[in-house]
Amino acid sequence: MATVLQPLHTTRKVDYGYFLYFGLHFAGFMATTLLMTWGVFVLFFLLIGSFSLDGMMNHLQNLTSRYLAADAARLDQFKMIVGIVHMVISGTIMFFRRHAILPRDAARREHRA
Repeated sequence: MATVLQPLHTTRKVDYGYFLYFGLHFAGFMATTLLMTWGVFVLFFLLIGSFSLDGMMNHLQNLTSRYLAADAARLDQFKMIVGIVHMVISGTIMFFRRHAILPRDAARREHRA
């Protein structure tokens, strides 16, 4: 009786469709995270404006007038602060949404089992 030898290395086909699916899913994750981050900035200005539209616009007008009157060094410092705060808020939101980074694909999990 002859035995059939199995090859040691099986070649796996790369599933490019799943990479594209993951890329679209991750782009959506990043887009919603960005929108949530901008929402936190809007909530901040609403908070300092006593949760009224008039107060928020008043603070934004004050910020705009000071921004336009600032010199180059202060503008760079302000941009650095806003950038760092944006990164911290984005990182925090991504941390709390980390379960949504990978797409849920039940058919793919059943196929592997």
